[in-house]
Order: sequence, then structure tokens, then C-alpha cells
Amino acid sequence: MSTTASLTDICRQLDTPRDLGSAFDELLATRQEPPSLLALGEPTHGIAAFPLLRNELLCHLVERGYRSIALETDILAASVVDDYVGGGATEIDDVLERGFSHGFGRVPGNRELVEWLRGYNTDRPARNRVRFYGFDAPVEFSGAPSPRHALSFVLEYLPAALHPDSARDVDGLFGDDTDWTNPAAMVDPAASIGDSERARALRLVADDLVSVLCRAAPVFALTDPVAYADALTYARTARGLLRYHAAMARTAPDRIATLLSLRADMMAENLLAIVSREKSRGPSLVFAHNAHLQRMQSSMPVGAEEAIWGSAGALVGLALGERYVFVAADAGPHSRPGTLQGALAEATARRALFPAKPLHAALPRSIGTGEPLVRGHIPLSPADVERADAIVFVADTDGHQHRYW
Repeated sequence: MSTTASLTDICRQLDTPRDLGSAFDELLATRQEPPSLLALGEPTHGIAAFPLLRNELLCHLVERGYRSIALETDILAASVVDDYVGGGATEIDDVLERGFSHGFGRVPGNRELVEWLRGYNTDRPARNRVRFYGFDAPVEFSGAPSPRHALSFVLEYLPAALHPDSARDVDGLFGDDTDWTNPAAMVDPAASIGDSERARALRLVADDLVSVLCRAAPVFALTDPVAYADALTYARTARGLLRYHAAMARTAPDRIATLLSLRADMMAENLLAIVSREKSRGPSLVFAHNAHLQRMQSSMPVGAEEAIWGSAGALVGLALGERYVFVAADAGPHSRPGTLQGALAEATARRALFPAKPLHAALPRSIGTGEPLVRGHIPLSPADVERADAIVFVADTDGHQHRYW
């Protein structure tokens, strides 16, 4: 039997929303435990087919009891979106601008997602609404912000009697925010404030605040669980930001890998917090680049070296086990024969879901990897297949990347 015939036999065509729902129902039914977190990846940002697939899937999952979605965007900024989908009065254009980091408010499919969530939540009680979360750290390629906003939020939440001694002169420690946001610090450790005396003092403040909140959980989490969870999110974010700034000040050869691993650690911590926060309401869908969600180490070239770090998906997968499901996605309808993308394109005219184990078994050992479609596209390799639970391949896209940056 040819490879194309084998792949056609094992895949599920996703021609209609009904087909999509049935294929995912069958995939999830094979799990020993129902998932707490279903991860859908994309191979790059800005190609409309992937967020539109996500939107379609979410509509089905909500019917199956899912009550939240988490995107690769700043966890703190995302509260603007969550407020809007819960009925807030902010204008949608402002929500897309302020509620998404990385310029992702301009990615096709995100406006439609936000409007659908708002419409779905209208007139529903809070326990049945679909919540919107970001799970990314508030960092960009240009640098990281001051911890002022995050730490101030926590200090305003806590009664003054619970403020740790380390926070006594916190305003004097922050200094000018431009000291923290200097873009030169991304490439020049000497330009970073992260190893200064006041940055080290603020790391102690952040650590103390996380400790205070954890020890006070029996009181605050029972009194107002939503406000408590928000405060803990801000405290953890401040702690992570200060670790990130400290790593920016390092001169070690693995500096970039350390920064990437710290971001992944914050992502994983945020996802696990979302799972915990939503456990009484239902599972969550998370959508991000495949590289963040895969159950393996990630890598990227940095000069003559290769930066390697544990992805957020690898960390979350270790914590959740069977309750973490990862579906990677890719495209490449015109890929050359002899590549994974070429073989998958032969098996579908539009899009299809391939369970990972039978797909891996059906592929020739000599099969290669296709070329990137656009900037930032990381084509799936044969090795990536066995590290996922399934692959969704989209054949009916021209691969046009909308400018969102």
C-alpha cells in the first residue's frame, strides 16, 4: 500500500464543523483520563487558517463543557479582553490593542474570537461563561517591563499589616521605568538593571509577597477566590519578571537559552494556574505556537550556537500527564514529494487530523521536512510527529502571513 493510501485511511477529513467536532471527540475518547488542557498549536503566527481553525474548535468544545481559552499573549493584559467578553463597556478596537501583546490583536481570527465570546456570554451566569486568559509572560523581543505595575497591584490588594518588611521602601526601589525597559539590555548585559542592588532587593519583595499570599490562602481564597487568584497571578508575574531581568544582566554563553527557559517556566506556571482555577468549571483550550506547546525541548540558533530549553508544553505535560493533550498543526500544500508536508498534502484537499501513532508508523523512515512557508514558520519534522497526540494539516491555505507586528 502506498504512503498516500495509508495516510488517507488513518486520517479524519475536517471538511465541516461537524467533521471537526467528531474527529476531536474520537481523539479525546482514546485518553485514559479526560484532558484538563487541550493544546492546539500553529507553526507560525499570522496565517489566518490556524486561528480560524481554533475558533471553530472552541465552538465545539464549549458544547462539551470547556469553559476557558488561553492564548499566547500577556497574562496581565488579557484581563482587558476577559472583562470585555464578560460584558465590559470598552470599545472592541481598544480591547484588541491593549488586551493582546505582540500585536496579536491584529491577527485575523482574534477579533472574531473576542466577539463570539462576548455574544456567547451574554445573559449567562458567571459560572457558565467562557473566560479568556493569556498565559505568556509580559515580555517582548525588545525587552521586559518594570515590575512596578505587578508589585503595586499585590501591595494594594494586601492589607498593610501583611506587607513584608522587604516592601517598606518599595517605591524608592522601582526608580524610573525606562531603566527597566532599555531595549539595549536584550543584547548588552551591561545595559540591564537586572543585577543592580535595587533589582535584587525587589526580587526579595516579590518572593516575600508570593509567600504571604500562599500562607494567607485559607482566608483570602475562601473570601474572594477571584480577587485572590488575580493577586497571586500578579505576584508570580513580578517574581518571574525580576528573574528575567536578572538573566538579562548575565554574560554567560547560555544567556539567551536561560531567557527562553525563564519565559517557558512562566508560561507553564500560568497554564497550571489556569487549570487549577478552572477545575470546577471545565477543561481549557490553549492555543499558541507549536514550539511552546510541544512535549519536548525547544531549540533555536543563536549565532554559532544552538539555544536549547524545556518548552512550556514539556513542563505542563510532566505535571498533567494524560490530562495534557497536544495537537500540532502545519501547512504546506505545495511541498515537494519526499517530505512530511508533501505526504500530508496528498492525503487531504482541505484539512485533516492524523492521529500521531499511526501516522508515525505509516511514514517512510527516509521522509524529510518541508521548507518554511513564511517568516517564523517552523515546519513539523517526522520526529515532531511522535511527540504529539495528533497532527492537523491544512492544505487549503495560500500561506499568506498578515502583518501584525
